[in-house]
Amino acid sequence: MVGNSQSFSLPRNVKPGVTFRTPTDNLAADVWDLIALCPQLDRNSLYCELLLCTDFADTCVVAERAGEVVGWLAAYRRPSEPSTLFIWQIAVHPKVRNTGVGKGLIISALNRPSCESVTHIKATVTLSNRASKLLFAGVARDLCAPIREALCFDRDIHFKGQHESEHTIAIGPVVRSISAAGIPAGPLSQYSNEEATMIVQNVPDREEELATFSHVESEVRSYARSFPVVFAMARGAQLFARDGTAYLDFLMGCSSLNYGHNPPELKSALADYIACDGITHGLDLYNEAKESFLREFHETILRPRQLDYVIQFPGPTGTNAVEAALKLARKITGRFNIIAFTNGFHGVSLGALSCTGNRYHRAAAGQLLGGVTRLPYDGYYGSAVDTADCLDRLVADPSSGVDAPAAVIVETVQGEGGLNVAGTAWLRKVAAIARKHGALLIVDDIQAGVGRTDAFFSFEAAGLRPDIVTMAKSISGYGLPMAIVLIDRKLDKWEPGEHNGTFRGNCHAFVTAHAALEHFWRTGSFAASVAKKGNLLKNRLDQIAQKYDPSRVSVKGRGMMQGIDLKSGELADQVTSTAFQKGLIVETAGPKDEVVKCLPPLVIGEDQLSQGLDILEEAIDIVIGNTANTAA
Repeated sequence: MVGNSQSFSLPRNVKPGVTFRTPTDNLAADVWDLIALCPQLDRNSLYCELLLCTDFADTCVVAERAGEVVGWLAAYRRPSEPSTLFIWQIAVHPKVRNTGVGKGLIISALNRPSCESVTHIKATVTLSNRASKLLFAGVARDLCAPIREALCFDRDIHFKGQHESEHTIAIGPVVRSISAAGIPAGPLSQYSNEEATMIVQNVPDREEELATFSHVESEVRSYARSFPVVFAMARGAQLFARDGTAYLDFLMGCSSLNYGHNPPELKSALADYIACDGITHGLDLYNEAKESFLREFHETILRPRQLDYVIQFPGPTGTNAVEAALKLARKITGRFNIIAFTNGFHGVSLGALSCTGNRYHRAAAGQLLGGVTRLPYDGYYGSAVDTADCLDRLVADPSSGVDAPAAVIVETVQGEGGLNVAGTAWLRKVAAIARKHGALLIVDDIQAGVGRTDAFFSFEAAGLRPDIVTMAKSISGYGLPMAIVLIDRKLDKWEPGEHNGTFRGNCHAFVTAHAALEHFWRTGSFAASVAKKGNLLKNRLDQIAQKYDPSRVSVKGRGMMQGIDLKSGELADQVTSTAFQKGLIVETAGPKDEVVKCLPPLVIGEDQLSQGLDILEEAIDIVIGNTANTAA
């Protein structure tokens, strides 16, 4: 054992108020109650005598919060193997699971004076105990220690078929301090990835872990390059890597998972539907799943807002919805020109791509993209220029070279374009100009809708009544492919089958979409909670930005769709990389990827929201601080 050891750091996501301490006899009843909440734990008398730790208190830990026992770890050191801490059992209260309490119990045990010489951790688990395997894998990663698994007790040989086989999980050696490498003593979690790799050479090789993707998958993949780990599980606001590491997710499928990962109300509805052999694929046949969704959408969303829309199901993605909207607008008006705006993003199929402003995506088309006139979005030339006036003048002037438009397509908040927010007055003026010149107003609510900007529709605050609305991403509520086009009833001029698609009848998505509307939107309480969290997000981002020169750092966006503009794609990329190393998944947006865009789930708890913003603030401080030091 190398000297000058230091305490290991507790997990970042441990809930506020949780403390870890040595158990005492007066907690026996509380521990017993906790064990009762963990049905996988054995409650026979000898086993519980061990759990109560009358003889092993110095290697066991109890976790408390607000006077309540919420975690329990029973562990001991064998006299024949004093350098190994054997973890007999862990119990964590259901209400604090997946918040770092399990890791905290183990780390707290290692930090005990009685465990100062411990270099290895061992436990036995069954193969079906996925939660424990993920826990120990995460501990190994945090400690930068190798982890091994081997059969310990065989189902048939040792248990005569009455119990699952038990496997040994072994973590170690745990390196507490290093002097030969010239690095200050302390836990490896404090070092950079490069330093940790130098210290522990048998950390799993990332290239090897990603070999299948590198060899078989197309180079077109993008998000994976920013977050190069293999994810295995997801719940709520968290993604879990295959090695057990938990990440807070502020990307959320680029706003496809507004209700978080695997929301229980939607998961149970889908599981019940599948268990009853519900229809999976229905083209556009009448079926009960579609009927339930249509009825719920009409009663919960459209009727209270006095919106008389019919619903078209195009293909299952946002770009499919945009293609259908453009085609319908051209069919209705007999015109071909579409007005789109700078920094708009509407998809990458050819028609939608014509409306998309990003040069990188447009270049991939390999052909000319026509039929669209692009005009400046609100604020493109600064606050002194009202770009809506430009639109009116160009469309009205017969010599401007701008053909009479079939439609004006607009995002009220430009997601991929850099969280640009259109003002209410500007939106109303654009809507009036479209109507004045016989063009339809299409609002692309694919990323900004379904509550992302507080109300269900992003255009509600402006009092707009678009002719056509496109929606996708979170409309299914569960990440299942689904898109819809809302069409003013008077404008539903489609002929049967005139615009179709094989997968316009995803019944599983209908089921979860219905469950989401029923659970979250029948009352105004959910929207109110989202608005409150949107204000918290803004206030916290403002606090972060105020630490720096406003010409270098500013806040953009609206609702739960906000971020930090760093004016530099390079800096923003460094921030997201640093944040990922610290357990936060967050991406960039904008013409130069200069905006760090936060899209946390709308259901996120305030503690997890604060935790993610703590990481983001730390990452920004590190990156901008390093930049300032380099410049100096």
